[in-house]
Amino acid sequence: MKPPPTAPRFGFLRAIAVYKILKVALLLAAAYGELKLRDASVLARLFGWAATLRSGPEHKAVVSLLAWFSGLSAARVQALGWVTLAYAAVFAVEGTGLWMRRRWAEWLTIVITGSLIPFEVWRLVAAPGFGKAVVTVLNVAIVAYLVRQLRAATVRKNPRRRGKRAT
Repeated sequence: MKPPPTAPRFGFLRAIAVYKILKVALLLAAAYGELKLRDASVLARLFGWAATLRSGPEHKAVVSLLAWFSGLSAARVQALGWVTLAYAAVFAVEGTGLWMRRRWAEWLTIVITGSLIPFEVWRLVAAPGFGKAVVTVLNVAIVAYLVRQLRAATVRKNPRRRGKRAT
């Protein structure tokens, strides 16, 4: 007996799910860091550590990020924390749904990831960077793959649509 035709799709969906869950882990770590940075002694220690870094792009990035964060009001820090947790929750739902091979998760991933691509491209054009380029290309590839899979599923489900554009 042949394996089900969705076996390759499942492997890619799992890879996308793992990518989303990794984003959740990073966002939760960022939220925890935001919580810890409310403590002035931790912030002072981080400024001291940043001063020991060699002069270079990482030193400049760390110092400017710490300076930006220390200038935020308590309300802004709290809002930043809630936004970070909200993004983590959305990515957790996407990742879990994709892992479980749910169509709604594919649609959700297309809508959420696709809606953020213009902002990613804008940031990439404004300040090019290798990491930004990799994430943008990866997100475009994920959306393209999921759209192609959903269109193919629509044709399989409704053979009369074969040859017609799925809109």
